[in-house]
Amino acid sequence: MRSLLLAAGLAALFIPSPVTTQKLVPYVPTAHEVVDRMLVLAGVTKDDVVFDLGSGDGRIPITAAKTYGAKGVGLDIDPDRIKESWVNAQAAGVERLVDFREQDVLKADISEATVVTLYLLSSFNERLRPILTKQLKPGTRIVSHAFSMGPTWPADKIDQFTTSRGDEITLYLWKADGKVRQ
Repeated sequence: MRSLLLAAGLAALFIPSPVTTQKLVPYVPTAHEVVDRMLVLAGVTKDDVVFDLGSGDGRIPITAAKTYGAKGVGLDIDPDRIKESWVNAQAAGVERLVDFREQDVLKADISEATVVTLYLLSSFNERLRPILTKQLKPGTRIVSHAFSMGPTWPADKIDQFTTSRGDEITLYLWKADGKVRQ
C-alpha cells in the first residue's frame, strides 16, 4: 500500500496537470466605488444585458440590476462564488434580473451581452480579445478594470481616478465595431 501511494505521488510530480482558468486569474473583488464608475463609463441603462466575466461575488451584475434595472449575467469558474452571488442577489432583491453561471469564460457564449465587464489580467484579456470581437455585436461596450487588451486594440476611452481610499484606478472602455481581433 505504501509503495502504491509513493508511486502515485511520484507520478503526480511528472505528469503535467492542465492549467485552469481559475489558476490564471486570482479572485480580487472590485471595490463598490469602482463598480459604480465602470457601469457609468459603460453608460448602462435598463435596456442593457451586462455580462461580468469572472464575476466573483456577483457585485457588478447585482449593481447593474439594482441601480439601472439592467439584466445582469455573471460567469465564474468557481462554484462557491456562484453560490455566494445568488445569496447576494437575493439579499439585494434582484434575483429575477440576474443569472449566475459556473462557466469558463473562454468557452462561454456572450453574444447576448450589450455590456461586458472585466477585472482580469492583461494576458487573459488578450486571450479573450478574439472571443469578444467574434461574438459581440457592434456597439457593445467593454469595460476593463486596470488591464488593457494589449497594444493591438487600444481603448476608445480611458478613465483614471483616485478612489476615496486613495487607490489610483484606471478603467478602459472599448466599443465593439465588428472587426475580429486576434
